[in-house]
Amino acid sequence: MTNTLPRRIGRYALLLPGLMLVPSAAFAQDVSPEMFTVNNTWMLVATFLVFIMHLGFAALESGMTRAKNTVNILFKNTAIIAIGLLTYAIVGFNLMYPGDFSLGEFVGFAGFGLDPGAEGNTSAYNPGYTYYTDFIFQGMFAATAATIVSGAVAERIKLGSFLIFTTVYVAIIYPIAGSWKWGAGWLDQMGFYDFAGSTLVHSVGGWAALAGVIVLGPRLGKYVDGRIRPVAGHSMPLATIGVFLLWLGWYGFNGGSVLSADPALVSLVFVTTSLAAAAGVIGAMAASWGLQHKPDLSMVLNGSLAGLVGITAGADTVGVMSAIIIGFVAGLIVVGSVLGLDRARLDDPVGAISVHLVCGVWGTLAVGIFSTNAEHSFLTQLISVLAYGVFCFVAAFIILFALKALLGLRVDPEEERVGLDVGEHGMEAYGGFQITQA
Repeated sequence: MTNTLPRRIGRYALLLPGLMLVPSAAFAQDVSPEMFTVNNTWMLVATFLVFIMHLGFAALESGMTRAKNTVNILFKNTAIIAIGLLTYAIVGFNLMYPGDFSLGEFVGFAGFGLDPGAEGNTSAYNPGYTYYTDFIFQGMFAATAATIVSGAVAERIKLGSFLIFTTVYVAIIYPIAGSWKWGAGWLDQMGFYDFAGSTLVHSVGGWAALAGVIVLGPRLGKYVDGRIRPVAGHSMPLATIGVFLLWLGWYGFNGGSVLSADPALVSLVFVTTSLAAAAGVIGAMAASWGLQHKPDLSMVLNGSLAGLVGITAGADTVGVMSAIIIGFVAGLIVVGSVLGLDRARLDDPVGAISVHLVCGVWGTLAVGIFSTNAEHSFLTQLISVLAYGVFCFVAAFIILFALKALLGLRVDPEEERVGLDVGEHGMEAYGGFQITQA
């Protein structure tokens, strides 16, 4: 999410590529009021496109799971956006953009709450957006990382434990990890590049999803007598709607990460994003049809998301043909990953780990292969992937294990069989259609 514009870092602005922190007042850029308004308006449009992605996640996760757990899925996705925005306002924004690092550029903190200061709503803060636009755009990203975990642990996690995990992870772990790059932390100083979050959003959420799946274990009946028993989702139309909403939202996710309405760069990002997603569909289609001997819609849907996740790290710095290659490879990888995780008895109902973690890693490494910027190093990208993996997986595992010990993490077997809608919420998503015994 970095470009040639100054970035907010606490009370400071970051000038790239020099990576120099100076007071933001020094950046009273020579930008007309009209251009400042255009830039800021585009950032707000991008923000509500990212917000729409949460509806996409809710629809996709609901459709890919069983009807008896639909209310639970929708409840979690509604709670996540609220938790993400509130924690980001209270602590996350100033953890992620600390202004100064107190522990060797690993952790810093600029204080609690929001404070735009005298220049917060002017071009002196940033020629592309105001303080509040900066906050709300970044806040939508924070909530997205937690949403990724929801699908992977669906149909068997206790609601209360999940919400506590989400609060801790999005309030503390996500912004600290984000500060290492977007807050001018140690990986940024090394030259790590992640334009819009293949690692900082998707892999950060993906590592937590992997930890959750390991700590929770598989759903009842998923693996029986050494065999993999498919558990079909209840609504492929709903899942398909969710994917198209996510694809739409990705134009804000990547396009907004230009951090201005720069016509050349925004249009390039739209093209690389679109072509990578399309190539992901074709890659997943080819892989699933070849391996399973039938064209699998769920694999193709995840293929489009795989392409989108894969291109997110380098959407502004790779060429058009490179974007197609990145997306196509992501489509192949996601199919192999879904099948491989199943064989490893790692039960991920929606393929979140394969899409967001595996393809997030691929997209981050792809910057070191395909970037048109010679300063983007494959080795630096690899080191960064490993650093995020260790930090995020270990942190998520510790939080989840503590919750398991203190509160319990998984619903009891009978509640899982009946469904979390009735067990956790006392209601059904499709009232009147389910026949129940007296």
